Amino acid sequence: MTKQIIIYGGRGALGDCLVRYFRSKDFKVTSIDLKQNEQADVNVTLADVQDLEKQAEFIKEKLQSSLNGEPVEAILNVAGGWAGGNAGDKDFIKNSDLMFKQSVHSSLIAASLASTFLKESGLLVLTGAAAALDATPGMIGYGAAKAATIHIGRSLAASDSGMPKSSSVLTIAPITLDTPMNRKWMPKADTSTWTPLEYIAELFHKWINDPSSRPTNGSVVKLTTKGGNTELSYH
Repeated sequence: MTKQIIIYGGRGALGDCLVRYFRSKDFKVTSIDLKQNEQADVNVTLADVQDLEKQAEFIKEKLQSSLNGEPVEAILNVAGGWAGGNAGDKDFIKNSDLMFKQSVHSSLIAASLASTFLKESGLLVLTGAAAALDATPGMIGYGAAKAATIHIGRSLAASDSGMPKSSSVLTIAPITLDTPMNRKWMPKADTSTWTPLEYIAELFHKWINDPSSRPTNGSVVKLTTKGGNTELSYH
């Protein structure tokens, strides 16, 4: 039986890397995003005008027809983005709203999907940020959204959360990912401190294939890259 996986945010830089990687490992890949990923086997294409409840209902309906009742190995939520701004910034509220829609809404929907479609002992991954482990005065909306995502992950790992039996919920907390957009906006940065997307794809693959390799359920996994080498620490 073909293994199935859902990648929420499949058209972002990390999401696209994951789609390609898991297709190469013979997974049936479903991408959820605002735009289609032509490399995916199945696309659930969202309308950004939908509210949280309608978006969740739309996605569940599409998945019920495409998954044919077969549970998925993992749901990887890598949707998100970045916007700065302190409380005095003219776009503070606008940017904060966007950050919550991208990170918190997608995490809540991914959790709901996991309760329905994830197999027992399956894996749900959410995407937080190392910055959200501390104060973020220059990017309050971003930090708050990522902190909320971390809270969602920890709560889902607790008993009576609605998650499938023996499943795992892990929240990654990268510092900076090595994406084309980051290279464009930070051309003089030391990219040896940026975490390669392929490293994350391989890490997720290991966690999916070998549940014993996963950190403790509910862990926030900080990724720190130095000199091109990435180390994990748990919070």
